[in-house]
Amino acid sequence: MLGLDNRDMKLFIWVVCITVLAPFILNPFPAESELAQFNAGYPDLMQRFMIFGIFAIGFNILFGLTGYLSFGHAAFLGVGSYAGVWMLKLVSMNVIPAIIISVIVAGLFSLVVGYISLRRSGIYFSILTLAFAQMSFALAYSVLTPITNGETGLQLALDDPRILDSASSTGSIPPTNFFGIEMRDGFELALGPWEFVFNFGYYLCAVVMLVSFYLSMRIFRSPFGMMLRAIKTNQQRLRYTGKNPRPYNLAAFVISGMYAGLAGGLMVAMDPLAGAERMQWTASGEVVLMTILGGAGTLLGPMVGAGVIKYFENIFSKINDALLYEWFSAMPEGLQDVFVFLIHPFIGKGWHLTLGIMFMLVVIFLPGGVVEGGQRLAALFRRRRQSRETDGPAAVKDATPAE
Repeated sequence: MLGLDNRDMKLFIWVVCITVLAPFILNPFPAESELAQFNAGYPDLMQRFMIFGIFAIGFNILFGLTGYLSFGHAAFLGVGSYAGVWMLKLVSMNVIPAIIISVIVAGLFSLVVGYISLRRSGIYFSILTLAFAQMSFALAYSVLTPITNGETGLQLALDDPRILDSASSTGSIPPTNFFGIEMRDGFELALGPWEFVFNFGYYLCAVVMLVSFYLSMRIFRSPFGMMLRAIKTNQQRLRYTGKNPRPYNLAAFVISGMYAGLAGGLMVAMDPLAGAERMQWTASGEVVLMTILGGAGTLLGPMVGAGVIKYFENIFSKINDALLYEWFSAMPEGLQDVFVFLIHPFIGKGWHLTLGIMFMLVVIFLPGGVVEGGQRLAALFRRRRQSRETDGPAAVKDATPAE
C-alpha cells in the first residue's frame, strides 16, 4: 500500500496515529496537578515538534544516508523563512504560496552551496558548509539589511501590498490563513480535570510532516537511497564500478536543503517573522544533535530527537527553584535546601547541561540513538516471549506423571 511494504506501512500508521492523538498523548497530567508543568500538548510546542521534525528528517537524508555531516543547514532554514515572509508581504497571507516559495528558494540556494561544498569531503566539507552558514548569517544581519531588516528581523507591516489580498478594514495586520482558515483557529476540550487544545495550525504542520516522512521512507527504500548508502559505505569502491557519486551527493544535499526550507516556511506560516538568528551555527548544531540523539540513518530517529530536544528546551528549562521547593515541601527545610542545591544546575538555564549528559550517555551506550534503545528493548521482550512459548509445553510434559 502506498508503495510501502508491510513493516513500513505499520510504522507509518503508528506515526499517523500518534500525530493525530498528540493533544491527548502530550497532556497526561490534569491541569490542576503539580505535574501539569510537564504537559506539552499546547499548540505552539506541538507545532515546533512537527516543524523541527521535518528539519531533522531532511538532514537525515544527507547525513544518515551519505555520511556527509553539514554544519550549515540552518542557512537553508533561514533563507526559507525570509522567502516565506516576503511572499506574505507581497502576495497573500495564504500560507501555501509562502511555503512553496520557501522550498524553491532554499532548494536553489542549497544547489549553489552543495555544488561548491561537495568538491570536498569529510571535515573539509563540514567546514565549508559552516562557512556558508556564517556568511549567510553575517549578510542577513548587516549587509542585506534592506532585504532582511537586519537584527530586528523581517516582519509584516500594514503598508505591505499583498496583491492577492484585499486591504484590511480592521486597521491591523491580518493573520496567516489557509484559504480563509486562520492558523490560530481551533477549540478547547475539557474532559474532567484534563484540558486539551486543538489548533488548525498544528494539524497543517502535522499533515506536512507526515507527507515529508512518507517521502523520506520512499527515498530510503528506493534505488536512489541504496546508492546513497553505497556512498556512505565506500565511495571509492563505488567509483571503481563506474558510478560517479557526486550527482547523487548533490541531489541528497538539495533534497535536504529543501526540507530545511519547508521547515522555515512553516515557521513563518505559524509566526510571520524571520530573523538572522535562525542561520547561526547553533541552529545547525541543534539539528545535528536531534539526528544523532534520535538515531542517524533511521526513519523515526530524527523526529524522536527533535521531540526530545524541543521538550527539554520548552518544558524542562522552565523548572525553577520555587517549583522545586513546592515539590519537596513535605521534606524538612534543611533537606529541601540540599535537594534544590543538587538539582539546580540541571534545570532552568542549566537545561543544556542535562541535555549534554543525556547526549553523552546516548553516544557511549546507544550509538544508534534512542531508536536503537527501543529496538533493543523490543528484541528483549521478543526473546522472553519466545522463551516462555518454548519452555511452556516442555514444562507441562515434564510435570505429567508417567503412566
